[in-house]
Amino acid sequence: MKHRLRFISILLALALGAVACGTGGDGSPSADASTASTEASASGSTGEPQTSNCGAEALGGSPVEVEFQLQWVTQAQFAGYFAAADLGFYEDAGLDVTILEGGPDIAPQQVVAAADGPEFGEAWVPKVLVAREEGADLVNIAQVFQRSGTLEVSWADSDIQSPEDWAGKKVGSWGFGNEFEVLAAARQAGLEPGTDFELVTQPFDMSLLLNREIDAAEAMTYNEYAQVLEATNPETGELYQPEDLSVIDFNEVGTAMLQDNVIARESWLAEETNGVSNEQIATCFLQASFEGWMHCRDNPDECVQIVLDRSPILGEGHQAWMMNEINALIWPSPDGIGILDPDLWQQTVDISTEFEIISEPPSDGAFRTDLAQAALDALDGDVTGDSFEKAELEVTPGGE
Repeated sequence: MKHRLRFISILLALALGAVACGTGGDGSPSADASTASTEASASGSTGEPQTSNCGAEALGGSPVEVEFQLQWVTQAQFAGYFAAADLGFYEDAGLDVTILEGGPDIAPQQVVAAADGPEFGEAWVPKVLVAREEGADLVNIAQVFQRSGTLEVSWADSDIQSPEDWAGKKVGSWGFGNEFEVLAAARQAGLEPGTDFELVTQPFDMSLLLNREIDAAEAMTYNEYAQVLEATNPETGELYQPEDLSVIDFNEVGTAMLQDNVIARESWLAEETNGVSNEQIATCFLQASFEGWMHCRDNPDECVQIVLDRSPILGEGHQAWMMNEINALIWPSPDGIGILDPDLWQQTVDISTEFEIISEPPSDGAFRTDLAQAALDALDGDVTGDSFEKAELEVTPGGE
């Protein structure tokens, strides 16, 4: 309980301090930026790495200052970026990167879309598609998560085994664009919120489920699901166990959507900074970020400590669980980290249009793979993680 109260307090503080940002964007996208690079090499990094076109000298003689907007508070979900900063990967790439923390009132796709917004951001694909349909000139330049981490969790005694069982129930979701997979699964099951079931906007924790105020709650594999397992069952005095829960995985349901990806403005990519192409700067940012994620795959304990040194909001046990689950969402990356699978992209678009998240498919240029591929080509080491296996971790009380 102390863990949850401390977490909620931090979120409330963030909400009070959040600053709303407008949308917009000036300039015209380049020909490369306006055409999705679906035919870019999908082989990852094979053979010898190419000479990197990064470093202070390659980028004009001094570090290029850029900002990167996260979608949530400091936690292991973003460990690869923190590692890239703290271990000097960004500096080696010729960049001075300021990582901006997110929060409940910060929509990174809106922040990055502003004409004077950060150069890069990190957000879920459906949210970016909505922003793009509303006029934002955002483009997905690297698909870091290769699979969805969203679950809908209920108690094993609730008789909820599939979305069809939500009929007549109270089903929780966070809103703010996080509900898209839940809504798509419900409609696929022939259910409409407000008619066939009650869609409840839940807080960013599992308190409503733990108190049995709702029948099902949205959860991420790397965060809220662990929060339940870290809580004590008042009937037994022991921690809850996986068998106490019924879990719906949207990857299995067929309504999973692509999540964490790196975004930038098309107009910014088409410009230069101090005589250096912004596309080159973006490639260097991705190269260093990928190196950070590769390091966290191979050194998860070190990356957990990097996160803890930045922020003690969540305990070591919870951050270790999160690091393990985040790695499982990234690795393996069959075509190399950051390379978007066109089939999964199309599934996300199809679900988004079929279930009226967006009114029509996005225009050409909504994503490109050439920048991520160029970053991969300059990297040495294992960029696919084919041999990665998720570890078995012990849950700690309260995540401490």
